[in-house]
Amino acid sequence: MGLDDDAREYHREPPAGKIAIETTKPTNTQRDLSLAYSPGVAAPCRDIDADPTAAFEYTAKGNLVGVVSNGSAVLGLGDIGAQASKPVMEGKGVLFKRFADIDVFDIELDISDPDAFVESVAAMEPTFGGINLEDITAPECFEIEDRLGDRMDIPVFHDDQHGTAIISGAALLNAADITGKNLDELDIVFSGAGASAIATAEFYVSLGVDHDNITMCDSSGIITTDRDDLNEYKQRFASDVPPGELADAMAGADVFVGLSVGGIVSQEMVRSMADNPIIFAMANPDPEIDYESAKAAREDDVIVATGRSDYPNMVNNVLGFPFIFRGALDVRATDINEDMKHAAAEALAELARKDVPDEVVKAYGDQPLQFGPDYVIPKPLDPRVLFEVAPAVAEAAMDSGCARTKIDDLDTYAEQLEARLGKSREMMRIVLNKAKSDPKRVALAEGTDEKMIRAAYQLAEEGIADPVLLGDERDIRRTADDLGLAFEPEVVDPGGRELDAYADQLYELRRRKGITRSEAAELIERDTNYLGSVMVEAGDADAMLTGLTHHYPSALRAPLQVIGTAEDANYAAGVYLLAFKNRVVFCADTTVNQHPDADVLAEVTKHTAELARSFNVEPRAAMLSYSNFGSVRNEATATIRDAVSQLHDDSGVDFPVDGEMQADTAVVEDILTDTYEFAQLEGPANVLIFPNLESGNIGYKLLQRLGGAAAIGPMLVGMDKPVHVLQRGDEVKDIVNLAGVAVVDAQDSD
Repeated sequence: MGLDDDAREYHREPPAGKIAIETTKPTNTQRDLSLAYSPGVAAPCRDIDADPTAAFEYTAKGNLVGVVSNGSAVLGLGDIGAQASKPVMEGKGVLFKRFADIDVFDIELDISDPDAFVESVAAMEPTFGGINLEDITAPECFEIEDRLGDRMDIPVFHDDQHGTAIISGAALLNAADITGKNLDELDIVFSGAGASAIATAEFYVSLGVDHDNITMCDSSGIITTDRDDLNEYKQRFASDVPPGELADAMAGADVFVGLSVGGIVSQEMVRSMADNPIIFAMANPDPEIDYESAKAAREDDVIVATGRSDYPNMVNNVLGFPFIFRGALDVRATDINEDMKHAAAEALAELARKDVPDEVVKAYGDQPLQFGPDYVIPKPLDPRVLFEVAPAVAEAAMDSGCARTKIDDLDTYAEQLEARLGKSREMMRIVLNKAKSDPKRVALAEGTDEKMIRAAYQLAEEGIADPVLLGDERDIRRTADDLGLAFEPEVVDPGGRELDAYADQLYELRRRKGITRSEAAELIERDTNYLGSVMVEAGDADAMLTGLTHHYPSALRAPLQVIGTAEDANYAAGVYLLAFKNRVVFCADTTVNQHPDADVLAEVTKHTAELARSFNVEPRAAMLSYSNFGSVRNEATATIRDAVSQLHDDSGVDFPVDGEMQADTAVVEDILTDTYEFAQLEGPANVLIFPNLESGNIGYKLLQRLGGAAAIGPMLVGMDKPVHVLQRGDEVKDIVNLAGVAVVDAQDSD
């Protein structure tokens, strides 16, 4: 099937369409229903009647946007009418929800008269926290937005006008910087004079572009002051120049902005532009000139952006409207003003200068993403856009006086936004904030690996840790330079400095275990796992990470030999935190002990409970089995019962723990409390102790893959000093997360 048939099937598959409504409160009992509707609902109704702003407290208004269209200018389809526009408006709702957790009602109005349209939308103000106007023909769209903005006390935003302006404005800021040109000196040519083009030109002027340096062209050629076919909006950009065609306007221009139709710009026209030209060919689906042709027309001095996802520098409105509305809604803004639009553009421009997460790189086919001519704006799937742009917009709303509520701590607000992306981010933010309060030195054993270097940059940049990269110093610094990372990492090069003291210490630790002095020196020089372990043991580093390029057992060998387990521990264990939508669980042991006895299980349980508390989770531990409290009696279940007995008899255990129990008994409250009322757990378990390594590894991977859980780990517990072993192939964010855990471990051991 072709794309069209695939799209039809996608939309047709039950339930039809792309959006639905879900309840956010319990509706399981008669009391729930009496609270949700009559008679209980009368109480908030009376409060809202007395104080209309209480609607933000009692209803979904504050997180609800109306996406409104009359279908008069839908994508490249033209005036297809309100009904036919509904799939597009539903799609807009999907993007609002997916990228910014904003709920949407799509409203398709079969109204062509601007007066009637304005009256209809204005009458819906009590329903919504904001209005996103969409796909309305020009010039009526200008009048409609202006009039609704004046009448309504909530933000009204015509995305076709302002979305492209803001996103391409961010790209222009970075492209001008890369080419070394000043905004007020840019000679800019527009192809197209519709709503998007005029709004974009006006936005560029507000950014600092000289109005007189903008030449706008429509299907009749250059818009000049002597033309008598111009509406009031085109007249704003009429130039006092001789008549001419688009090719005449482009000669010598610095910037081409295409918001018209495909295939109208030739390579010769591109070659006629000034040095280091900037081309934004944004007609969809076919740009004014395709990416390859524009690049081929010049040597290496052209920056090209399009509206397509299959080329670099995609100008896509999804980078704007979800996050702009998110910031506006969260301060109950009355408008989306110029200051807020500027803040969004500047935040996007700044984000493009930062190192790109691996998850984004993978989402775009592992293509290189690094600030420069082929990366002047972030990618739409970059999750950081939410907690970079929305706070900037909210702050601008507060500073400009159109916010009705205040956010006192924007850093905390950014963390709350990050939590909207998933429970795992919320949990890691708790740990990373603890780490930032007192950063520690973390040795990164595989220091020449690109991921380790990028992680070191993020750790240093965000103040999470003081990273120490172990490996060849020249290779590390060369890679950092190639990646465009502006930092001077601390490096310990085993081949570039005298490390006899570390060799002596390793020899002292292992001389009665088969290691000679010369072998100790050789291990320190060629194996950074041993070097890092000895540094931690000697106190020259507070923690260590390794394992990115090693099998887990081989990566763990050196830390176990040099650092060993804690004084009150005999065993190390691997723990994964699995984050679901509304709960987290810690799974152990998933990486270390193959056939643990009762002593090991009891000790692993205590260490895992301590780890849970470092994430601000109060532990409730379940010892898992295929038996429920003695329903099966054999050697395997007896081992678990013995471990439970040890924990119950241990006065130092200050958390509820019970077992043996089946997995559903452990996590389903009704089974636990109704059937086994004697159990010590008063709620579902959040620490799950598996009976052996095989079941632990299988269990956490099934929960992750089939249960949709986000995984953090493996986190190593029970070591005398903080050491964590990564899984081979882990991403930069995994390294940063485990480094944060290691820093908190080190803080706790101070």
